[in-house]
Amino acid sequence: MATVAASLPLRAAAGAGPAPSRLPPSDAAFFPGRPWQRGLAARARTRDPAGWSRAEALSGAGAGAGPPRREPMAPPYNVLITGSTKGIGYALARKFLKAGDNVVICSRSAERVESVANDLKKEFGEQHVWGTVCDVREGKDVKALVDFARDKLEYIDIWINNAGSNAYSYKPLVETSDEALIEVITTNTLGLMLCCREAINMMWKQPRGGHVFNIDGAGSDGRPTPRFAAYGATKRSVVHLTKSLQAELQMNEMNNVVVHNLSPGMVTTDLLMSGATTKQAKFFINILAEPPDVVADYLVPNIREIPTNQSMKPTYIRFLTGLKAYSRIFSRIAFGARRNKYVAED
Repeated sequence: MATVAASLPLRAAAGAGPAPSRLPPSDAAFFPGRPWQRGLAARARTRDPAGWSRAEALSGAGAGAGPPRREPMAPPYNVLITGSTKGIGYALARKFLKAGDNVVICSRSAERVESVANDLKKEFGEQHVWGTVCDVREGKDVKALVDFARDKLEYIDIWINNAGSNAYSYKPLVETSDEALIEVITTNTLGLMLCCREAINMMWKQPRGGHVFNIDGAGSDGRPTPRFAAYGATKRSVVHLTKSLQAELQMNEMNNVVVHNLSPGMVTTDLLMSGATTKQAKFFINILAEPPDVVADYLVPNIREIPTNQSMKPTYIRFLTGLKAYSRIFSRIAFGARRNKYVAED
């Protein structure tokens, strides 16, 4: 079950009739005292001459007052997942498709995007899967990803920020190269911020609104992550960024968009298994890790439950809860459970 991390107070949507034809008002009239929303409205008009009317309808201007009018969400959902040509991102994409949803996949590799998209189209149908290249570290790529999603699906209900990297490096920070540090930080921190910015920018203008899910990782709970300190630091920042965005959305009365945290726990991806080089790492991988499809089988129904229930409360969905982890550790110590499950222990 999804656990609620925080709750944003919502106002009842104000009723609105058709707005009279007139010249676009100023952004200050739309959003008095809210410069961020004024900036978004300006960009909306730049991209679309009719954008001002949508911004007005969503802001409540012309209707008197109140938050955006939001159309209820109903399946099938339109889903976008970054870093989704392998690992947990790919498993999530497959599970959403099995549920009947439409999915946009992306990654840095054009070859992998084409191969995975073709395979998924053969299995689930041409009209349900789209793939494109996107390097989340590049703002222009993320903007192009939004344009691609709009072109193929018109809107996105669920955006999952899964793209992440450890540069396949497990060593003390003092031995870590500049290139590895830049790879980790730009992908996990800058890339996440760019994706959140563009996802929110897109979703607040959608009649249905939208839900953004940021995937955490080792270090997000504040515990130390020796041998991958940079990765752990970036994942700790995911929780802070999500909380800050929740507060910003509330402050700006953008009540049709919600940012959530998603915690898959330890997943037997190439990234995790490349670190199975010590006795301690092997011990915990065997006890706590699960294959991507097992994790996706749990996460996707919990994710879909949020828009299905018309919930606009921020949630923190965790696959590996503290109780589950301690229970497995006890079972291993007491009964030898899961020994050598994924890797041979010394």
